[in-house]
Amino acid sequence: MLPYAAYLRVYEPLSAFSEQERKIWTAYAASRDRPRRATALQAEHGESVRRLLSIPPLPAPAQESPNAYLRRVDDVLYVCPWQSRLRSWLAFSRLRGTTPLKVMDRFLPKAIVEQTADDFDRYKQRGGSAALRTYIHTTTWHVPTAWFVPFDAAERWLVLDGKGADGKPGPAGGNGADQPPTGPQEPGSTTTAPMRNLLYVTSMGQARKRAARALSVIRRYAGEVATAAEVEQVARWLEEFHPHSLVELDYGGLVHLMDDETLRSDQSVAELAAALTGLETGQQELAFAMYQRVILRWKSIQLLESAN
Repeated sequence: MLPYAAYLRVYEPLSAFSEQERKIWTAYAASRDRPRRATALQAEHGESVRRLLSIPPLPAPAQESPNAYLRRVDDVLYVCPWQSRLRSWLAFSRLRGTTPLKVMDRFLPKAIVEQTADDFDRYKQRGGSAALRTYIHTTTWHVPTAWFVPFDAAERWLVLDGKGADGKPGPAGGNGADQPPTGPQEPGSTTTAPMRNLLYVTSMGQARKRAARALSVIRRYAGEVATAAEVEQVARWLEEFHPHSLVELDYGGLVHLMDDETLRSDQSVAELAAALTGLETGQQELAFAMYQRVILRWKSIQLLESAN
């Protein structure tokens, strides 16, 4: 069973990497042994489980992951490194910062906690703030409202039981998306679409424009509310990457909390866009109604975390 998590990813074009990295990712894309998109989440999850079940448990890998998610558009290769070690360190730090010491000791031996913290501190000292840039953000049990901002409703791709939302067989591309043949695809993959998936993919240029517009509208008509801070965080993160990158929102394991009809009717991106337009045009009731639809939908799913 995959974790009930969603993912916000950035894919940079191969040209954004150093010469050495370009050689590595080019060879990786041509490899037959790398994880394909349809099984990548299972592979990531399996690695994590094996580390935590080992004796002693390992909160983070000893080395950074050599794997990545790949897309190809118009013969341009786009790469989203897994960064399993860095993401594990960041998750460990968040857990350590929010968990009482006595409880933390029940998760991991004290010596392992201290060693992991020391390893992360040395890594940060060597690389500085640039070393903390992550290509993948993860959230459990829900999708944050701000994550819908960079996308448009027309960029929504849905696969149910290996078929597109219209009931036709899903595409052969390994990106797990109900998309036209010319859409972004994983190189070297055939018939690897996952059985269920919902995702959005857009260009970095569009993502930045939409985030900037949303932030402007919210600040102008709603003030400095919590949503404004969340959208600003997403906007600042997007600015860290190559301007010709791709941005992807993947519902990941959350699709298993939602039946087919719920997934078909989930129009969170369109509803949030309507809420912003309502704010901008003075239609306060429309803005409130659309925003509430998004909030209540995801609150009902998030509540499942504590369901008995």
